[in-house]
Order: sequence, then structure tokens, then C-alpha cells
Amino acid sequence: RGGSTETGQALKYILHKGFPGGRNSSVPEVLIIISDGKSQGSTAMPAMQVKERHITVFAVGIKFPRWEELQVLASEPPERHLLFAGDAEDAANGLYSTLSDPVCTATAPGCRVESHPCERRTLETVKELAGSYVCWKGSKQPNAVQASLCPFTRWKRVLIKHPSRCFRTVCPDPCDSQPCQNGGTCVPEGLDRYHCLCLLGYGGDTHCAAKLSLGCRVDLLFLLDSSAGVTLEGFLRSKAFLKRFLQAMVGQDSPMSLGVAQYDDDVKVPIELGQHKDTLSLMESVDALNFSGGRTLTGRALQYVAQHGFRSTPVFADVQEDLPRVVVLLTDSRSQDSVAEAAKYAKDQNISLIGIGSSFMRAELAMVTGNPQQTIVYSDPQELFNRMPELQRKICSVGNPEGCQAQSLDLAFAVDASSGVGLQNFLRLRRFVRSSCLHFILDRDVTQIALVTYGSTAHTAFALDTHTSTSALLQAIEQVPFLGHSASAGSALLHVLSDVMAVQKGARPGVSKVLVLLTGGGGMQGAAAPAQQLRHNGILVFVVVIGDTERDVLLRVAGSPNYLLHISSYEDLQHYQGLIIERICEEARSPVNLCKPNPCMNQGVCILGPGSYHCKCYGWEGPHCETRVLRGDSPRSPALPAPSHVQWSPRALQHFSRAPQHSRRQ
Repeated sequence: RGGSTETGQALKYILHKGFPGGRNSSVPEVLIIISDGKSQGSTAMPAMQVKERHITVFAVGIKFPRWEELQVLASEPPERHLLFAGDAEDAANGLYSTLSDPVCTATAPGCRVESHPCERRTLETVKELAGSYVCWKGSKQPNAVQASLCPFTRWKRVLIKHPSRCFRTVCPDPCDSQPCQNGGTCVPEGLDRYHCLCLLGYGGDTHCAAKLSLGCRVDLLFLLDSSAGVTLEGFLRSKAFLKRFLQAMVGQDSPMSLGVAQYDDDVKVPIELGQHKDTLSLMESVDALNFSGGRTLTGRALQYVAQHGFRSTPVFADVQEDLPRVVVLLTDSRSQDSVAEAAKYAKDQNISLIGIGSSFMRAELAMVTGNPQQTIVYSDPQELFNRMPELQRKICSVGNPEGCQAQSLDLAFAVDASSGVGLQNFLRLRRFVRSSCLHFILDRDVTQIALVTYGSTAHTAFALDTHTSTSALLQAIEQVPFLGHSASAGSALLHVLSDVMAVQKGARPGVSKVLVLLTGGGGMQGAAAPAQQLRHNGILVFVVVIGDTERDVLLRVAGSPNYLLHISSYEDLQHYQGLIIERICEEARSPVNLCKPNPCMNQGVCILGPGSYHCKCYGWEGPHCETRVLRGDSPRSPALPAPSHVQWSPRALQHFSRAPQHSRRQ
């Protein structure tokens, strides 16, 4: 507000008016004076009168106060009631400490008041002798001046320090117990809360603790590339990643079935499967791994670990477990020998392969694993450490197929059998369909599979409800003939819509429907509109193209890049089988619309209800408008056989006797 400092007048006002809004005398009264201590009036008498009324007075000095005056103002003992506010945080802390004891009793649990030596400072203006100079004074003699030395003074601002004792409140920091593990940083939030900033790979736990286990039981072998191609820096990066992964995913005391091999020209297994029973000794062994250099013979290394890497004593000698076997390959250098045969040999031994490498290794890693989804590629070395949770999921998904074998699915393959593909490539496509079918449980209540081949026209090799046993299905696939002629993918898609994915032909209402189109890329120009019709009827179209074709045309058919897979050669098709199966399974787990495709016959309208549907019929009746309504007293008769494009199979009619249980994809 400005003006002069009249602390004495302020005290007299309080003596006269009292505390504004004050309560009865049983409540302690505390007066806090915040001032620079340089009052223009006298403060001694008002201060004494205030204290006589049993008012506790705290005097807080600002910046450079006059301590003598503040000492007069403050209650006894002065060391507890005289505070310095040169720093705002210290002033608040000291004031809180002093108010906590003895005036206030509600101190924070665990906090204590500590005293410590300190200095109180004040800035005073003092007179200082600057020296003596010649000056002239009057003389007793007339007309004379007396010269002499005169003292000369000047005013100076001086910082005066007063030794004293200060008090502060010390409360326990929630981070004092170092709750964050594995290099995590503890960040306090008030007096009793905190959160941990975790290193990469440890963020899944509140305290950055390592997970007690991978979350699954597997025989796990890491295969590290130690050749000259990865360089020493690359090898050390792989080793650091391995250590970080093991620290994050493996518990301190849990038994593990884990080993490490490294290779260049030769293959070594310095850490045999199940050799270590605790994390500490395992880390020491990983630290001892040395870079060797030499050629990059990845194929030979895969062959070796498939033969020798999993021959070990189980963690518990009296328990023999048949666990899934997984090899995780860490490499950043293209192999100087063939990897295809070695990878096939490993898979024949029921060993699952996961590949990790930089982005330029993508194609080779896909060839090794047989599935791009089983590879982890990174563009920046730091990105590798961010992918540890992804690696954990891939390891634990081995031997534990999700959803596809338990979800209901109507699956159709449309295979290009035109002359543009050729007989040999058609046989490859046929083998691919055959091996893909082995991933599904063929059952009326689980998965139904149909096969369509096409050239200039489309032919149904077998319908969805034709085969109920896998052996019969595989035998039927082997008998599907090559057609030749030009390709018309559009006519094949229309054929699937009307003659395969129709409920009259064995398709089931309320079941996910997927069409996998295997094509050499010919005859795609008129396929976009039929593909859209399929999608409109709730049928996913997954396009797999081998060879060179315009991507824009393919995207219009697939509808989305997520449902388009472009493969360079027929030989590489087998390596993408896992990815294709996974995409099919994702669709099988997605919600469906019970009215797509329309289960109502004879132009009936399907109307969705909560968890079910019903058909609105015109001139027909029955659950699916299958019975004609006759005029007069004539008995009602079932509908005459419809034209071929709406004929119902016995199994489809049988399915309608089952009430729909749930509604899924919208």
C-alpha cells in the first residue's frame, strides 16, 4: 500500500479491535508480523501489551531486517519466534516448524523439527572514516586562515551477520526407501506418494520390478550373431538387449529353461539350456560372452542349434516337461550361406523361430521364420529396446494358438487356375490351401471351408458344408484340376457371393466369413465392385497377389492395405502362411452382423433384434420365409425348389432350427 512503516500503530489497532472474526479465549491466538523491522514509531510498549494478552507473536524479517527491533516484537524464546524470510520457501518451512510445536499439535506423521546453526543478516547504513584531508579554519589573527587536517567520513551500507540457531521441519521423503528397482527414478508426490520412472522394459510394474516370469513356460534359446558383419558395436548392442530382456522378464529365483548360443564360422553354446538356476549367475555368463568375428553362417548355426541346442537337463531332474521350443535369432548381417533349408529343418523338429534385426534384414528374417509376424525389425538401435514386450508376446504365443480353433468361421478360398498362373504355380497354390486348412478344426459348429477355382469362369470345388472331416477335405483339394484360359477375378467373387457364402448353400448366419483370394494378378480390373458387394454382405476379402500388378487396382479390390498381401514369387508364399492365418483368425474373433448375408429367403427382410434377428416376409412365412402362403382353404405347402442361385442345402435348413445365440459384427 506504500506509506511509512508504522508497526507500533498496527499493534495498537490489534489491541483495540482484537482479531477480526476471532473465537473464544480457549483458542490460541497467534500473531505473525512480517516486516523489514524498520518502524518509524516506537514498538516496545505495544509489543509488550500484546504479549501480556497471551498472544504468541512471530516476527518474520524480510531481506535485511533490523533484528534488534524484531527481537523486541517476538515472543520468548526469540530463537523459536524470530524468523528470517530472505528465501520464501525457507520462511514457510521455518514458520510451519515453529507453529507445529508448541502451538499446533497436528504435525505430519513422521516429521520432526531439527535445529541447526545459521546466520541472520541485516543491512545497515554506517558512518565510516574515509581519511583526513587539509581543511581551512578560522584563525584568531585577523585576515588569516589556519590550515589543518580534518577527518572525512562517508556513509556505507554494511551487511551485518548475527550468529543464531534456525529450525526446520524434516519429513521423510517417500523416495528415501528407494522403492524403484532396476535403475528406475523415484519422483515424490507430496509427503507420502511417489511414482517411478522406469527404464525401457520395466514399465509394466509400479516399482520397475522385473516380471516374475515370461508369463509362459518354454524352452528358450537365444542365438547371437557374433560375425564380423555385425561389428563389435552390433554384437554389444545385441548382448545389452539380451541382458535387459532377461532382467525384465525373468525372476530372481524362478527356475528357467533358457540358453544362449553365438555363431560366426563356428557355433558355440556357452550357456546351455537350463544351466543357470538364478538370474545373477545367468547375467554373469551373459557378460562373459565375447565378440569373435568371422563369416556370417546363419544357416549352419540354425542347423546346429536345432540338432544340439535343446539337449539339456531339465530344471527339475524328476520332472520331464515337453515344453514348446523357441529360438530367438539376433542378427544384423546377411547370411553367407543358405538359411531356407536350415530353417525348414528346425521347423521340422518342432522348433519355432523368431528373428530380430534391422530393417534391411526384413526379407531374410521372414525367410527364416516363415512368417513376417514372427520377426522384429527396427530402424534405430534405441527402438530395439522398446520392442521387448513385443518379443515377450511372440515367445508366449508359440504353442498356444489363439481363437482360430475355437471360433466359428466360414472360410472360402478362391484360387486363380488360369493360364496366366500356369500349371506348376497352380499346384503351389493348391498345396498352400491344403497346408492352410490344417490350421483349422473342421466341424459344423466351428470351421467350414469351401474352395473355388476360376479361369474365365468360376467353379465350386466343394461348398462350405460339403466336408466335415479333415481327411476328406484334403483329399478333395488334391483332386481340384487346373483350368487354364484367361482369368476373371470379378466373376469368381460374384460366384462366391451367390453360390458359396449364401445361407442357402451352407453359410451360417451370425458366423464370421472370410474369402482368401489367391491370384497371379490377372483379370483384376472388374473385381472391385464384386469385392465391395461381398464386404457389404459382411464377408471379408483378403487378397494375396503373387507377382507384379498395379497396386491401385489391388487396393480397390482389397478395400484396405490391411487386407492386401503382395508377394514377389510363388516360392515365397509359404513364408507368409502364418501371417495369412493370423489375419483370418483376427476376423474370426471380430463381431458379426446376424443379417449379413441375409438369412431370409424369397426377398424376406432381415431385422436385427437384441442378440437375434427375425425375417419379415412378403407372401411367404416361416422363420426364414421358406413357406409360401396359399389363398383360400388350400393347405399351405412348402416353397417349390428355387432356382439354382437360391437353392438351400439340407445342412443349411438344419442350421435354421438352431436359434441364433448372439450378435456380433455390425
